[in-house]
Amino acid sequence: MAFQTFPLFPCKVILLFVVSLFVVAEGQYKGFRKFYQVQDSSHKAVFEELWITQKLDHFNGADSREWKQRYFVNEAFYRPGGPVFLMIGGEGPANSAWMLDGTWLTYAEKMGALCLMLEHRFYGKSRPTADLSTDNLRYLSSRQALADLAHFRTVVGEARGLANRKWVAFGGSYPGSLAAWFRLKYPHLVHAAVATSAPVHATVNFPEYLEVVRRSLASENAECPLLVKKASDTLVERLKDPKTYDNITKDFNLCSKLQIQSEMDSAYFLETLAGNFMDVVQYNEDNRAFEGVVGTNITIKVLCSIMSDTSLGEPYARYAAVARLMMHTFFMNCLDASFSTNLRDMTNTSWEGSAAGGGRQWVYQTCTEFGFYQSTDSPDQPFTGFPLEYQLKQCADYYNISAEQVAEAVAQTNEYYGGYDIRSTRIVFPNGSIDPWHALGITQDIAADLPAVFIKGTAHCANMYPARSEDLPQLALARDHVFLLLQQWLKQ
Repeated sequence: MAFQTFPLFPCKVILLFVVSLFVVAEGQYKGFRKFYQVQDSSHKAVFEELWITQKLDHFNGADSREWKQRYFVNEAFYRPGGPVFLMIGGEGPANSAWMLDGTWLTYAEKMGALCLMLEHRFYGKSRPTADLSTDNLRYLSSRQALADLAHFRTVVGEARGLANRKWVAFGGSYPGSLAAWFRLKYPHLVHAAVATSAPVHATVNFPEYLEVVRRSLASENAECPLLVKKASDTLVERLKDPKTYDNITKDFNLCSKLQIQSEMDSAYFLETLAGNFMDVVQYNEDNRAFEGVVGTNITIKVLCSIMSDTSLGEPYARYAAVARLMMHTFFMNCLDASFSTNLRDMTNTSWEGSAAGGGRQWVYQTCTEFGFYQSTDSPDQPFTGFPLEYQLKQCADYYNISAEQVAEAVAQTNEYYGGYDIRSTRIVFPNGSIDPWHALGITQDIAADLPAVFIKGTAHCANMYPARSEDLPQLALARDHVFLLLQQWLKQ
């Protein structure tokens, strides 16, 4: 049985980590947060940007093209003979705030570890190609990213005299999967891994995501998801009548009059509104504020209190009130819910494009490796109107990738990495019960040296963030549990 963290149980297990740092880009967000332009919060005065030369294609010896990959180093806690912690960058710019704070640094201080963070290819300043054309994006994959990690570990290990040290990888979300897969595919280079909130099982259709959203809302207030469903159903009905479009435009403060000319238009609008609930649930009550993240004060409790406020009118009106709150939170003057605008942005191949922060790249990875499409195909969730077909149509529209190709790519990913049936050693899999992504992760022990840490009441990657006084007792226990595992594994 997976180690489940409850306040009554002492935590006495030892963990070894390969640290994988993640920063979620707009490609991961479904709600209004995707429109928010994140300011550069890099701590440049504290941590110098360093660069390593990588091959563009690690799997083609005849291709000699190279590029520069960004990384950061924190030597503050290193003691001679100590381990090396590697934070793996994710689907957005590497944020050097993680070189100043986070659970992994707490572990590093106790263990005398050298801390490194490597930005993921095609994100942030790690730009292997001149643009983001679909032809160039074929060099963006988890396999190439793992080969980057392997080469980085080899070169830096030799240059800094760390080749014989024990390396540990940390990861959260997609980088959590990379941390596990780095240990799986390169066991001679990495001693252990912490794969937090890691969706290791690829799947084309992921309706379970919204099922967890429903349960998470219901855990706050049993009526909350029912009210959301009433509101969503009402909106869907009104979208069938063009006479309602003026009112809908006003209710949701749209930048221009609502135009529904295709199923893609309505699906994008409905998904964007539902995305506010999806994003809040995924990161509920976490401690991302240290990264400079806006909106962490908007929680499940806040959303459900609005949806339960009869003074605002019917559930539809409350749903609109949630949208207005999110617009205010992300400094939006109005909402551009046009799929044609989204299509323009997502097909812009320039590094200066609005989707180049990670949206175009991450969706490409879902189309060519993972799927993960959070559709409304399950009846056991409160939203309507963005089925799997809508998600797959985007792969065709953005990259000319067919539904059949997506399905084949997802099958190959699970064949290559093992999905739920991963077979390795010294990998720990923390997950939060509120986090919808836990449905694709490891929540039960596979073996004694492939343990799961299932944390009741916590959201996405909660154990990675800096500790604070209001943390749930079981979250504190989970962090301790991982630390003990690290201690034990580093002795092996």
